[in-house]
Amino acid sequence: MLRLIACLCAGLITCGTVWAKDSLRVETARKSITLSGYTRSRAKQTLAAEVAGKVLNVNYDVGQAVGDKPFLEIDPTFVDFQIDQARLTLKKLRLANARATSQKDYLQTEFTRVDRLRKGNVATLAKWEAAEEDLEQAEFALQTTDVEINALALRLQELMERRSRHTLFAPKGWIMVERKVEPGEIITSGVPLGQVADYTQMVVPLFVTGRQLAIIKDLDHLDIMVEGEFARGKLNWINPEFDERSRKLAIEMAVIDFKGDVRGGLLTELTIDVPSNGLMVPKASVTKRYDNPNVVIKKDGRTVPITILDENQGYFIIADSNYLTVGMELAPR
Repeated sequence: MLRLIACLCAGLITCGTVWAKDSLRVETARKSITLSGYTRSRAKQTLAAEVAGKVLNVNYDVGQAVGDKPFLEIDPTFVDFQIDQARLTLKKLRLANARATSQKDYLQTEFTRVDRLRKGNVATLAKWEAAEEDLEQAEFALQTTDVEINALALRLQELMERRSRHTLFAPKGWIMVERKVEPGEIITSGVPLGQVADYTQMVVPLFVTGRQLAIIKDLDHLDIMVEGEFARGKLNWINPEFDERSRKLAIEMAVIDFKGDVRGGLLTELTIDVPSNGLMVPKASVTKRYDNPNVVIKKDGRTVPITILDENQGYFIIADSNYLTVGMELAPR
């Protein structure tokens, strides 16, 4: 007997909880609209060489992801010759610098000796002046070789920089979407040779009204559909420029948590609820007797006729009524 009473009490509590959860109330009218667009890469980059020459290797084709290898390599033979020549000349100048340093050190010692003899009235003024002149000329020769070494080192650095530009790299992880060059071709500087796109994150351009944008900005996260698969979105940027023809603003949404194939042209849909005219009542509270829909106010049992304007996910959107207010509880049909 006690067990039966306990079960009945549990059932009443459960029924009360379900009733509270499933209570039927009048709500502010809102309408679901779907904004759609197509995925594209986050960014694109055109590949062009800074130097002219013969293409030796092209390491990626359309559709391949860029790895550690460069996109292409240009024949560096002539710049390599210049680099070798510069290194040999630099070695020669360093030898000349060492010779000038040795000569300057010797003449410094000689001048010190003559200067000491001059102070003791042993050496003549002419000999002292000759020693001083030889020392000054040696210092000038040493400074000249220092300048030549620095200038050639700078030239060698420039050649090495030019040599590095014979190898054209693309951002790692990006996808090759266009290729306009083959090995063996002679290319000129500045001519587009290919294009890569960043598909590490897809983006979708959308055009929205000011009211739609305000709703999107207030959402904690954006639940979207990409080719029928669930994903999430994130607002990237808002273009403040207003399109007078469409009366809309351009925005960009990034696609995150998408498990499908990453590529451009995937249909992406974002569904949001926007305010609408009238009120909204649950379908479970509407009785359609003789095609005259009505609802019953739970508090006093009054039957109120309604005019249905539209539907929205389990609700009817109805025209404004003098007898219904937002939050009013309705009886189930």
